[in-house]
Amino acid sequence: MSENIILKKTFALAVEAVKLSRELQIEKKEFVISKQLMRSATSIGAMTREAQQAESKADFIHKMSVALKEANETEYWMELLAATDLIDGINAEPMVSSLKESVKMITAIVKTSKINLKN
Repeated sequence: MSENIILKKTFALAVEAVKLSRELQIEKKEFVISKQLMRSATSIGAMTREAQQAESKADFIHKMSVALKEANETEYWMELLAATDLIDGINAEPMVSSLKESVKMITAIVKTSKINLKN
Protein backbone atom coordinates (compact mmCIF):
# COMPACT_ATOMS: atom_id res chain seq x y z
CA MET A 1 0.00 0.00 0.00
CA SER A 2 1.42 3.38 -0.98
CA GLU A 3 1.96 6.28 1.36
CA ASN A 4 -0.93 8.74 1.67
CA ILE A 5 0.72 12.10 0.97
CA ILE A 6 -2.19 14.30 2.14
CA LEU A 7 -2.26 12.55 5.51
CA LYS A 8 1.48 13.04 5.87
CA LYS A 9 1.30 16.72 4.84
CA THR A 10 -1.63 17.59 7.09
CA PHE A 11 -0.03 15.81 10.05
CA ALA A 12 3.16 17.81 9.46
CA LEU A 13 1.03 20.96 9.34
CA ALA A 14 -0.56 20.07 12.68
CA VAL A 15 2.88 19.53 14.21
CA GLU A 16 4.03 22.95 12.95
CA ALA A 17 0.85 24.56 14.32
CA VAL A 18 1.43 23.08 17.76
CA LYS A 19 5.04 24.30 17.73
CA LEU A 20 4.06 27.79 16.56
CA SER A 21 1.25 28.01 19.08
CA ARG A 22 3.60 26.97 21.87
CA GLU A 23 6.16 29.54 20.74
CA LEU A 24 3.52 32.30 20.63
CA GLN A 25 2.39 31.42 24.13
CA ILE A 26 5.92 31.34 25.55
CA GLU A 27 7.56 34.18 23.62
CA LYS A 28 4.65 36.58 23.09
CA LYS A 29 2.32 35.56 25.93
CA GLU A 30 -0.42 35.30 23.29
CA PHE A 31 -2.99 32.66 24.21
CA VAL A 32 -6.28 33.36 22.44
CA ILE A 33 -5.29 33.52 18.77
CA SER A 34 -2.60 30.88 19.19
CA LYS A 35 -5.22 28.44 20.50
CA GLN A 36 -7.57 29.30 17.62
CA LEU A 37 -4.71 28.72 15.19
CA MET A 38 -3.84 25.37 16.75
CA ARG A 39 -7.48 24.27 16.79
CA SER A 40 -8.14 25.04 13.14
CA ALA A 41 -4.77 23.75 11.88
CA THR A 42 -5.00 20.45 13.74
CA SER A 43 -8.58 20.02 12.48
CA ILE A 44 -7.30 19.92 8.91
CA GLY A 45 -5.38 16.72 9.55
CA ALA A 46 -8.15 15.25 11.67
CA MET A 47 -10.71 15.77 8.90
CA THR A 48 -8.46 14.36 6.17
CA ARG A 49 -7.86 11.31 8.32
CA GLU A 50 -11.59 10.98 9.05
CA ALA A 51 -12.29 11.23 5.31
CA GLN A 52 -10.28 8.06 4.77
CA GLN A 53 -13.09 6.17 6.53
CA ALA A 54 -15.92 7.97 4.72
CA GLU A 55 -19.13 6.01 4.25
CA SER A 56 -19.57 7.18 0.67
CA LYS A 57 -17.96 9.32 -2.01
CA ALA A 58 -20.25 12.19 -1.02
CA ASP A 59 -19.23 11.79 2.62
CA PHE A 60 -15.56 11.83 1.56
CA ILE A 61 -16.09 15.06 -0.39
CA HIS A 62 -17.91 16.60 2.57
CA LYS A 63 -15.13 15.75 5.02
CA MET A 64 -12.42 17.00 2.68
CA SER A 65 -14.43 20.19 2.10
CA VAL A 66 -14.56 20.73 5.86
CA ALA A 67 -10.77 20.24 5.95
CA LEU A 68 -10.49 22.94 3.28
CA LYS A 69 -12.67 25.29 5.34
CA GLU A 70 -10.42 24.68 8.35
CA ALA A 71 -7.40 25.45 6.16
CA ASN A 72 -8.98 28.76 5.14
CA GLU A 73 -9.63 29.57 8.79
CA THR A 74 -6.02 28.70 9.62
CA GLU A 75 -4.86 31.04 6.88
CA TYR A 76 -7.01 33.80 8.43
CA TRP A 77 -5.38 33.33 11.85
CA MET A 78 -1.91 33.38 10.27
CA GLU A 79 -2.73 36.61 8.42
CA LEU A 80 -4.06 38.15 11.64
CA LEU A 81 -0.93 37.16 13.56
CA ALA A 82 1.24 38.69 10.84
CA ALA A 83 -0.86 41.89 10.60
CA THR A 84 -0.62 42.42 14.35
CA ASP A 85 3.13 41.67 14.39
CA LEU A 86 2.62 38.74 16.72
CA ILE A 87 4.69 36.44 14.54
CA ASP A 88 7.30 39.11 13.94
CA GLY A 89 10.61 37.50 14.84
CA ILE A 90 9.05 34.04 15.09
CA ASN A 91 9.86 31.58 12.31
CA ALA A 92 6.41 30.78 10.93
CA GLU A 93 7.68 29.86 7.46
CA PRO A 94 7.54 26.07 7.92
CA MET A 95 3.87 26.31 8.82
CA VAL A 96 3.03 28.79 6.06
CA SER A 97 4.70 26.55 3.49
CA SER A 98 2.98 23.44 4.81
CA LEU A 99 -0.39 25.22 4.86
CA LYS A 100 -0.05 26.37 1.23
CA GLU A 101 0.87 22.86 0.07
CA SER A 102 -2.02 21.32 1.99
CA VAL A 103 -4.56 23.82 0.61
CA LYS A 104 -3.45 23.09 -2.96
CA MET A 105 -3.66 19.35 -2.43
CA ILE A 106 -7.03 19.39 -0.66
CA THR A 107 -8.49 21.72 -3.30
CA ALA A 108 -7.35 19.34 -6.05
CA ILE A 109 -8.73 16.33 -4.17
CA VAL A 110 -12.14 17.97 -3.69
CA LYS A 111 -12.36 19.10 -7.33
CA THR A 112 -11.33 15.69 -8.68
CA SER A 113 -13.65 13.88 -6.29
CA LYS A 114 -16.61 16.04 -7.35
CA ILE A 115 -15.89 15.29 -11.02
CA ASN A 116 -15.59 11.56 -10.29
CA LEU A 117 -18.83 11.61 -8.29
CA LYS A 118 -20.73 12.83 -11.36
CA ASN A 119 -19.30 10.05 -13.53
